[in-house]
Amino acid sequence: MAENSILCSVSSLILSIFILFCCLFGHCNSVEQLGGYDTFTISSFKYPETQIRPFDMRYIRVDLPPWFSSMSIALKSSVNLDIKSAEKVPKSVLPMICFRDGSLPLPDVSSTSLEVALSNRSLDGIQVLQNMEQCYPVPRNMTMKLTNEQISARVLYFGLFNGVGPTRTQSKMIVRNRAYSFAANISVEGCTTPTMQGQYCNLTIELLSCARSGNSSGNGSVSGFFNQSMVLCRNNFETSCHGDGEMKIYSFEILRITESLTISVQNLRLRPLDSIGNSSRIYLMCFARYGAMPLATLHDYSGDLNQSPLVIRFPKVGQWYVSILALHLAKEIGGALSNVSKVCYSLEVQELECPLGKAGPNCSSERYMLQTVLRKYSTPFESYYLPDGGDVISDAANFHLGPLLSNYSVGGLDTWTYFLLDVPRGAAGGNLHVRLTSDRKMNYEIYARNGGLPSLINWDYYYVNKTSSSGDSVFFVLYNSSDEKVDFYILYVKEGIWNIALRHLNSTGDISDGQTTMSISLERCPKRCSYHGACKSALDASGLTSYSFCACDRNHGGFDCSIEIVSHQGHLWQSIALIASNAAAVLPAFWALRQKLNLHLFRGLTCRCF
Repeated sequence: MAENSILCSVSSLILSIFILFCCLFGHCNSVEQLGGYDTFTISSFKYPETQIRPFDMRYIRVDLPPWFSSMSIALKSSVNLDIKSAEKVPKSVLPMICFRDGSLPLPDVSSTSLEVALSNRSLDGIQVLQNMEQCYPVPRNMTMKLTNEQISARVLYFGLFNGVGPTRTQSKMIVRNRAYSFAANISVEGCTTPTMQGQYCNLTIELLSCARSGNSSGNGSVSGFFNQSMVLCRNNFETSCHGDGEMKIYSFEILRITESLTISVQNLRLRPLDSIGNSSRIYLMCFARYGAMPLATLHDYSGDLNQSPLVIRFPKVGQWYVSILALHLAKEIGGALSNVSKVCYSLEVQELECPLGKAGPNCSSERYMLQTVLRKYSTPFESYYLPDGGDVISDAANFHLGPLLSNYSVGGLDTWTYFLLDVPRGAAGGNLHVRLTSDRKMNYEIYARNGGLPSLINWDYYYVNKTSSSGDSVFFVLYNSSDEKVDFYILYVKEGIWNIALRHLNSTGDISDGQTTMSISLERCPKRCSYHGACKSALDASGLTSYSFCACDRNHGGFDCSIEIVSHQGHLWQSIALIASNAAAVLPAFWALRQKLNLHLFRGLTCRCF
């Protein structure tokens, strides 16, 4: 995620993923155990005792619907490591548990430092970043519980590994590491009433009423602006009154790709009406969060609505939550104590949408929904994406960009073209492959984002040139790129709608010059395991997600078998050493057998003499 794209996103995701970890291994609570709270068990899953052999792995998927209240996880394993001993064990043989929001973790490509968090008690938080994962040594016992105030409603994945690193996927003749076993209980609780949420379903959520309010005309065909439609969401004015330090929570859903989201208050009033307070000196703090309950300490965006509206550019599609907190109602003003007891307002949320086929600032850019084309004779979810229209020929896995690029420009500004594609449910174990090829030096930048439109400051992955890209992300892998070619993978891509944007630089001239083709596909193993291994497929423990992985030969390793672990010369020396070690073992055995045979012959001759 780009810097400043989401306020407090680090702390939000930190607690979110951690909570996921906690819930996966916490004890399940039934409705009766919660002591009368209006909850019910959405799902309960018991993972029986399972053995993980050396260099093997297991994945577990947990679905968290919007009405979930908490997730509990309890884990028991045969691993017996304390903090000090875990720090001394090499990662290649260390039992580890990793978790990731939205897709499967892949610690073999992670360059982050190993966090040691072995404890028999519940963990209080973890440090994670978006599009990254967090890994810990497998504890002997762990119980955790996470609430919908801590993690977003989405899909969470856990992975248990018996050793990580490049050698995990390498084929081995002799395996000396130990196996370990584990068992887990996972339970997800939900609220029976949609307007009540929180850990105990005791927080009231006011659903905003939304309606389409018509079009907002642009500046005409000369500038290239297009008509925009507005979705207006409002609350009930009479009920939106609360006192100092009191928080109210609202919810609404964005159904379509949206250019901007504006949150504001109207008709701000103080109660009682004859109060001596000054409304301009009151803080009306707004905290917004995607997919989860916002708090003053845990949110995505924030602002003082009494000073200016809160504007969110390119918000994600899905459920949003807004908390309003009034502060400083009762304070001394001009030598007199304010008698303000409540503040009342009308909350207004504006969703600015572009017409079909348009996107970006002022809806001036082209937007294409790509059609999924399944590959023949392939495993599930293997597919490629093509524009659904008459401007391109859909008999190949790639398409020409010329007829599709946005041709709007003003003042030499760069133009954007957006491509939308759907990664289906259960395909999170696949890899999204993006390629651009041209007969001349390309002048494109690529930005990708899940759930919303990308921009220069709001993206999940990006590519500018060979030296500027998301190369520091563990799930972005760049291959064989040059001035005329771009080739990268997004590993274990998240489910849902992905938006891939092409930024064409300095498009004051003819942007159709040069033949540039683009290819977007959902593949199993990246780079076909570099032709040094076989691509395998499996299902996670729930049976809902298919994932692929490479089984490399004896000389290579890594997630794509691209790392040469043993060179040809090294392999030769290993063979010589193996033969020598076998010979060293055979010679003593031969000598012992020879001695035993001589002893039998001697005894036979002795018997004949007597």
